[in-house]
Amino acid sequence: MRRTAIAVAASTLTFSLTACGALNVSGDSSSASPTKGDDVTIGLLLPEKANTRYEDFDYPIIKEKVASLTDDKGKVDYANADQDADKQATQMQRMIDDKVDIILLDAVDSHAIAAQVTKAKEAGIPVIAYDRLAEGPIDAYISFDNELVGEVQGRTLMDALGQDSDSSAKIVMMNGSPTDPNAKQFKAGAMSELNGKVTIARSYDTKDWKPENAEANMTAAIDAIGKDNIAGVYSANDGMAGGILKALQNAGVTDLPPITGQDAELDAVRRIVAGEQYMSVYKSYPQEAEAAAQMAVAKVRGHDIQFDALTQDTVDSPTAKEIPAQLVTVTALTKKNIKSTVVSDGIYKVADICAGKYKPACAAIGLN
Repeated sequence: MRRTAIAVAASTLTFSLTACGALNVSGDSSSASPTKGDDVTIGLLLPEKANTRYEDFDYPIIKEKVASLTDDKGKVDYANADQDADKQATQMQRMIDDKVDIILLDAVDSHAIAAQVTKAKEAGIPVIAYDRLAEGPIDAYISFDNELVGEVQGRTLMDALGQDSDSSAKIVMMNGSPTDPNAKQFKAGAMSELNGKVTIARSYDTKDWKPENAEANMTAAIDAIGKDNIAGVYSANDGMAGGILKALQNAGVTDLPPITGQDAELDAVRRIVAGEQYMSVYKSYPQEAEAAAQMAVAKVRGHDIQFDALTQDTVDSPTAKEIPAQLVTVTALTKKNIKSTVVSDGIYKVADICAGKYKPACAAIGLN
């Protein structure tokens, strides 16, 4: 994986895209060909609703950005698969039949969807893999730097354990869904920080990323290791961290081990404030979603220069090599930087985080 120009400032992602009747010029002017104008239709396929980010951030941000780039003439045809790979394949086939101009695909099952990606290619519809790297002949990929996510989680967990910890410290690893290629990258990144420094006492691949599955796995880990013998828990995302916390509380654990997470969900930020979860990984959804919208519009319009400027990285999938990509950087979210990240970026208001029982904990860390 080549990583260049990962930390792209939001301001540099805005390009002047010409209006209707633009020409795609590659080489000399004789090779120019007509392209779409403002009347673009972008298919958006998102994987599930259990993680609140997709409905709360990704879809509305992409929709708004497409509108702003196309003078309110562009449309987003949106479908959510509710973690059902067969349902997503049907949704994608409908978009192919409806002849959308381009598809942004966040795959439920990156391998199973490859056949639909091939069908889209045969129909002349470009496919950009969004957030998860789908297999098949995709045209580009945009996501966060997933191995870096795992590295940040692992490194922050080691910080939480402190300098006095040694390789005998027992860690439970709650990895993501085995059908999601991102989960493998998160795990690889985390292991680069944890391997040899702690003991991985139990490790689970959690079906469908579901919190209830993580809770069941954690209950099994507690039974096997002992509730007082767990030094820390690597959780690949915030939803699972919530399930892990339930399992620990149900087992009567009062001195909670540090628990990692990812996505900076509101409930997770509150848990961090309350000391129930140690950290999350904050990923700028506006930056990812806006860049995806820009990539899609530029691709449909044949604006190769703008498209290439947005895809200065490359990645490999099991079925394709050197896929043009943009990998967005991430930040460890702890009590110390809630205000300078999710609050400063307008993701949440202090009033949202510090409502009700969380007010005293917020006041204690100066979040008011």
